[in-house]
Amino acid sequence: TLGFWLNKAQSLLYCSEHGVYGTFSEEMQGCICAAEQRTVCQGSVPCKVGEGTLCSSCAPDNITRCGTCLPGSILHMGFCRPNIANSLDHYVNFDFDMPDAEMRYLLQRLDSRMEVHAIYISNDVRLGSWFNPAWRKRMLLTLKSNKNKSNLIHMLMGISFQICSTKNSTLEPVPAIYVNPFGGSHSESWFMPVNQQDFPDWERTKLDASLQCYNWTLALGSKWKSFFETVHIYLRSRIITDDPTVNETLFYEPLDLDDHSANLGYMKINSLKVFGYSMHFDPEGIKDLILQLDYPYTQGSQDAAFLMLLEMRDRINRLSPPGAQPLDLFSCLLRHRLKLSSSEVARIREALQSFNAKLPNSTEPELSQLCS
Repeated sequence: TLGFWLNKAQSLLYCSEHGVYGTFSEEMQGCICAAEQRTVCQGSVPCKVGEGTLCSSCAPDNITRCGTCLPGSILHMGFCRPNIANSLDHYVNFDFDMPDAEMRYLLQRLDSRMEVHAIYISNDVRLGSWFNPAWRKRMLLTLKSNKNKSNLIHMLMGISFQICSTKNSTLEPVPAIYVNPFGGSHSESWFMPVNQQDFPDWERTKLDASLQCYNWTLALGSKWKSFFETVHIYLRSRIITDDPTVNETLFYEPLDLDDHSANLGYMKINSLKVFGYSMHFDPEGIKDLILQLDYPYTQGSQDAAFLMLLEMRDRINRLSPPGAQPLDLFSCLLRHRLKLSSSEVARIREALQSFNAKLPNSTEPELSQLCS
């Protein structure tokens, strides 16, 4: 067979030193010599190039050594080993982890050490003032990091607000939360699926018996934490009913706001807070890293830049919120925190995908585009 003659030729070429003949082993990439002369027959075996190896070509001055490696690997002493990304700490610091039990304890106490001080904005609701909960009310908690804190990005781990209702009110608040990860328009926000798909639900704690005041707290924990720049809160109200035949949500939005007989109570929001932490972020450093994709100082520095950006992309997208498909949060970061154009973001995304496809055992998940 062809295999027999191939092995015969390899044995003659590589396993016939000092007049002693042995048999070439493909698995060992070496020779099997006679028992009393285990290494005598071993000659020079050329470097292995091809599928399943990291070597792309043998060294011209020594055919037994590798000369160049495939992308994502580095040459060391004539052999290729997988390359890994350098530390990202200079560009963005991910090294923060808090046990869920500790985070939940701090959130229950509304500990100020976990609070991220955000700006409250609303034309519909003033904090500490009673309002008619007819129609939906819009509130924002935003950090304006694009303008004021460009060296920080922020992680959302919980939301809390204190809401009161007038006594004997038949209305119950129903908050809907949208999260904008890095800035941009409201359409570039994802909806928080509270109490769906194993996602956490609001925890309510009663504060005042006379006014029906509650603390509403949503604890995301390490599993559901994600980036945020602005939290959009839409508040609607539903009628509380004891009718067992009614199982759908009844929203109260009267068409005639002057009809006082339809007034089913008032609400008041005393406080609205977000909890989490801020991380070091160097937008200019990341821009310099991106420049190396087009203008490398050496081939090695270009590969190092690709590997670091891939690691950054994967770690950011790993914090994508729950959904049918993960979101491409990394593109949002490029678009809104580095202020790159849409075409530039698309070009960088394609360059990273192309480089990643050359790496051994690479995978490229399908991502939904959140940011324009």
